[in-house]
Amino acid sequence: MTGMAHALLSLVLLMVVNPSHALTAQEMRSMVDGETDARIEALGKAVVQADEKTVLFLQALANDAVKLVGEQVLVAKGALGLDLLTGASTHLPDTAQDVISNNRLRGEIDTALAALKLFSPDNALRSAAAMALLKEPDAAKLPLLDKALSQEKDTRVAAWIRLAMAAAQLGSDDVSIRMQSAKTLAESKTPETQLQLNQRLSQETDPQVKAQLQASLRDIQGALKWGERLGTLFTGASLGSILLLVALGLAITYGLMGVINMAHGELMMIGAYATYMVQVAFRTYLPDAFDAYLVLAVPLSFLASALVGALLERSILRHLYGRPLETLLATWGISLMLMQGVRSLFGAQNVGVENPSWMSGGVQVMANLTLPYNRLVIIAFAVLVLVGMALLIGKTRLGLFVRGVTQNRPMASCMGVNTARIDTYAFALGSGIAGLAGCALSQVGNVGPDLGQSYIVDAFMVVVLGGVGQLAGTVYAALGLGLINKILEGWTGAVLAKICVLVFIIIFIQKRPQGIFAMKGRSAEA
Repeated sequence: MTGMAHALLSLVLLMVVNPSHALTAQEMRSMVDGETDARIEALGKAVVQADEKTVLFLQALANDAVKLVGEQVLVAKGALGLDLLTGASTHLPDTAQDVISNNRLRGEIDTALAALKLFSPDNALRSAAAMALLKEPDAAKLPLLDKALSQEKDTRVAAWIRLAMAAAQLGSDDVSIRMQSAKTLAESKTPETQLQLNQRLSQETDPQVKAQLQASLRDIQGALKWGERLGTLFTGASLGSILLLVALGLAITYGLMGVINMAHGELMMIGAYATYMVQVAFRTYLPDAFDAYLVLAVPLSFLASALVGALLERSILRHLYGRPLETLLATWGISLMLMQGVRSLFGAQNVGVENPSWMSGGVQVMANLTLPYNRLVIIAFAVLVLVGMALLIGKTRLGLFVRGVTQNRPMASCMGVNTARIDTYAFALGSGIAGLAGCALSQVGNVGPDLGQSYIVDAFMVVVLGGVGQLAGTVYAALGLGLINKILEGWTGAVLAKICVLVFIIIFIQKRPQGIFAMKGRSAEA
């Protein structure tokens, strides 16, 4: 007996059924032989009076493990056939016929097995069963639903069962029952219920029921629109948090240091591949601790990108300060070299980074709005990185030196600050934050050599729009662009939305070249 069969058997033993009923040979024969409609009718009758043997038989049907040997119905167990009624096993002859179930019948079997979970001791399982029956209403399941409702003590589960009963009664011959069902279904606020009401509306002839159906549809449509609006806002905030992570590194390397780093996207890519390698190592050597691989991947992605950034600054970029065009061309060439290096090491195809189990799934806020855990974690991670960076720049000795070198390099040098070392530290910091962005991006998509190319332009737009060197401006610009982009996508499509955002930024910079926030003090013009 499989684990699923054991679970279903335990559920049935908890049911209040007619103890005198037991599965019969005729019932089994009716469910496996004949026309589809007749088999479905027999299945519905068996579910209402289900005993433990009925559940085992339905599970066998779902697994294509039922055989016909003459008039006898057996459940295949390897080379043996089990007679559920007597418990006897026998060798299956070569003449045993497979019981074939078409897609329609399979759906009915799955629904029947789900319906039996209405009697589970687990509230979540009972809710899921009621919701499944709400999506696939069947008047034949009304006795089962009524029995479940009479035993239900949890008010939330009982509400779902009532909705499932209302959906099953929506096609009743009684006008008053149809009217009450339409009123009750207005409470569900789900797209599936909206579809059911629309289908009933197209068939309804009674004016009063029609009016109630239309009123219920308006209620559901209003709730679904709010779900869509909130979903758009969340998606925009999610995109904004990703842009913020990507742009924070540029806020240092470009905003504070003035280096146009076209390889910033490839530093993100290095962080993402570092996360991928940590994942592979955990899967190979520490499979039991796989869910904790991000604890190690986060600092390693930062260190990997920071070390590459420090090497680039020491070997190439320190000789190009004050020459923006040469810096742009040099970093563009570096980006091509890094992409080709990754292609040589890992191949040109994308690699998949798996979410830990605690980041899978999401929080269902409304019927049509689920907030994925991985997106919520990235938003929280972006906030933590922002707070950490703000504290580092504003409250530490390194941050003081970085701000001093940025605002007045000759004076900082005269005060004994090793400006060359601070440049390296600052560039490594910006590169490390790019690595953290790559680690976060690996949790929402595949990792490939071209990963950084999708975000580098947007990241520069965020920094320029927010105001060069201004962390607060970077935050406002990232969240603002994320929200505007997602709102426009719903009206114009992704391509036109991107064009509109670009046009907006061009016009904004023409009117306010310093960005949302300008640097204060005389050093702004230095």
